[in-house]
Amino acid sequence: MTNRYNCLICGDELEYFDESKEMECYFCKKKFISNASCKSGHYVCDSCHSLGAFEIIKEYCLNTNSVNPMEMAIDIMKHPAIKMHGPEHHYLVPAVLVTAYINKTGENEKLERLLNEAAKRAKNVLGGFCGFYGACGAAVGTGIYISLVLGASPLSEEKWGLTNLMTSRSLEKIASFGGPRCCKRDTCLAIETAIEFTKNNLKVELDNINNLKCSFNKMNDQCLKDKCKFYSKV
Repeated sequence: MTNRYNCLICGDELEYFDESKEMECYFCKKKFISNASCKSGHYVCDSCHSLGAFEIIKEYCLNTNSVNPMEMAIDIMKHPAIKMHGPEHHYLVPAVLVTAYINKTGENEKLERLLNEAAKRAKNVLGGFCGFYGACGAAVGTGIYISLVLGASPLSEEKWGLTNLMTSRSLEKIASFGGPRCCKRDTCLAIETAIEFTKNNLKVELDNINNLKCSFNKMNDQCLKDKCKFYSKV
């Protein structure tokens, strides 16, 4: 479950050291001298602690070598800037997928440019898109991801088809669980679908979390509970 008072990552109480020491920020991976961390050793720098949603997503993605987009998404969603629901998830999905893909293929020089473009496109996917437009923003985010890594445009041929097919596959998976919306559930379903799609159509294998269990359900009054594949009572 996310935490607002103790450690942002695990909820443990903070500990203060008699002597300061070098710590690595959980989100940006930069080194800082600090006199505090949680009991499990997690540390978040002041800058990351105060960043907005889009900023923390980009900062995290620029400083990770992970090829596991689901793991990245779960980490980022622990930050207080990422609310239980909200359009920041429309950027989160393509950001972690693009990052994992780039880390896997080794085209690191493209990452920041693609993350910036993903942010621009995601901002056009308004909050409430799922119910008002019939296209969940998390699913649209997977289409943004495929478009970016393939360099698709409205005039593309095969790439155009793959981009739209990706979105349709994500929408089908999300729709199969029904409503009401849950940005955490829909984000995980979209990423899960994109990982499989990337393997089958782009021949690039990204890591996933096996048997993922949600740690956010207590924050969601509309949780589907046992009807959701990620639900956990713990």
